Amino acid sequence: MKMAFILFDNMTALDFVGFYEAVTWLGILNVKENVRWDFCSTKEEVKDDRRLTVKVNHVSPDLSGYDLIFIPGGLSTRQLRHDPEFISWIQTARDVEYKVSVCTGALILGAAGFLHGKKATTNPSAYELLAPYCSEVVKERCVKDGNTFTGGGVSASIDLGLYVIESLTNKDVVRQVQEKMDYPYYRSAK
Repeated sequence: MKMAFILFDNMTALDFVGFYEAVTWLGILNVKENVRWDFCSTKEEVKDDRRLTVKVNHVSPDLSGYDLIFIPGGLSTRQLRHDPEFISWIQTARDVEYKVSVCTGALILGAAGFLHGKKATTNPSAYELLAPYCSEVVKERCVKDGNTFTGGGVSASIDLGLYVIESLTNKDVVRQVQEKMDYPYYRSAK
């Protein structure tokens, strides 16, 4: 399973890191074959909303070669959703099997057309902004519609990572990851 973590300036680091920490255990524990991941952006270096700098190893790759894309949130998503070049790049993931976002990353999935006819969630502060992109805004921590997963506000990224793990494997694997992360708060969605 090859994953692309989409990074951009002024993203919220916990949105990214919470999901990343959870879902990369799929590879560490060898519960899925060939688990790999790339940090992808439209530039070689991004700074989060608190000036944390992240080096990017894949600049504007064709996202169609991935099995899963993940988009974090942050205030800049409100502008990025109107950036034709950025959205065009995200749309190269149209045939990617799993599309995942947390917080206002859902606005990017929506602007790319990936939430059309689907239920989704986002940070509660952006429910109204998400509504035009999906069939229904669901006020839950994690929402799955087909192979599209969306998570609520910032800290929901950890739960979303565990939810994706559970959807791709089983409850035993999730419990194992929870132990490794010392994270007892996730409640099985199944």
